Amino acid sequence: MLYALARHALFALDAERAHELTLACFRHQPWLSTLPFAGPAVRDPVSLLGLQFPNRVGLAAGLDKNGECLSAWARLGFGFVEVGTVTPRPQPGNPRPRMFRLPDQHALINRLGFNNKGVDHLLQAVAAADYRGILGINIGKNFDTPNERAADDYRICLEKVYRAASYVTVNISSPNTRDLRDLQAEAPLRALLETLARTRTSLAQTHGKRVPLLVKIAPDMGPEALTSLARVVQDAGVDGLIATNTTIARPGLEGGRWQAEAGGLSGAPLAPMARETLAALRRAVGPTFPLVGVGGIDSAAVARDRHSAGADLIQLYTGFIYRGPSLVREVAEALAATVAERQPDH
Repeated sequence: MLYALARHALFALDAERAHELTLACFRHQPWLSTLPFAGPAVRDPVSLLGLQFPNRVGLAAGLDKNGECLSAWARLGFGFVEVGTVTPRPQPGNPRPRMFRLPDQHALINRLGFNNKGVDHLLQAVAAADYRGILGINIGKNFDTPNERAADDYRICLEKVYRAASYVTVNISSPNTRDLRDLQAEAPLRALLETLARTRTSLAQTHGKRVPLLVKIAPDMGPEALTSLARVVQDAGVDGLIATNTTIARPGLEGGRWQAEAGGLSGAPLAPMARETLAALRRAVGPTFPLVGVGGIDSAAVARDRHSAGADLIQLYTGFIYRGPSLVREVAEALAATVAERQPDH
């Protein structure tokens, strides 16, 4: 009820303005996040990536690009939090307006373009927070760095965030940075991941810990491209995949007001594409390779379906905006029950 009232007020504002206002409130008064949330976090421990997750539901990257609201997210029952995407240098992103709500479809379109305050600011925010849970840091390249030098940007970010991160996600799939998705092709992806693998080996020796590397991919890839990507990722020693980012397709919006609006589509219309991509990846990588499912998850039923398609963990973003904090508990409880049902009797 409280979140419904808050959402009504926030949805009266421009989408990005509402987003900024919410983050400002959570940054300065993190206790506000607990007002619509009742009870402790769901306990459903799972060991994955060499980490112990308290439950299977995480906050997806993009909601807190600068890592400024960790104290608030910690109170909402997430099993893990991913911040970013962060770039080596601060950048403003694309011109406004660049975020659009589609309430009838429970969806968003955004063309933010990696707007963030830079990796150094993010690390200062993380250091100042009281968050002690599992923290993913999502890294990208600056918009004016050509793809031929993209590996330099990713390497800089990896070196800087390594100590603070529980895991690091390599974002090569945002549709809002020009030519970024070209890095998903076999040759550039292999070169990028080889650079990051060498960097991680050196960092692991320096810091005495091996931080898992994940790659976040787009839902717009064909079967052959997915199979190739899966092979390259595994060959490079990457620890897991996140499927998926937003889509440049417009499923369910054909002929409507938003069909021609540029940017990545997230929310309920993305769910079938994200599930199909995840299931294809599961077939390609085998039964034990870690996969994180994200994209259009807005109910317990969708979360269970994504788990059955092969997701070890789940992340929320647009569904969380439309449904609010209750979705975290709903999904976490559903996944815990699903896993318990599949356990053999002792």
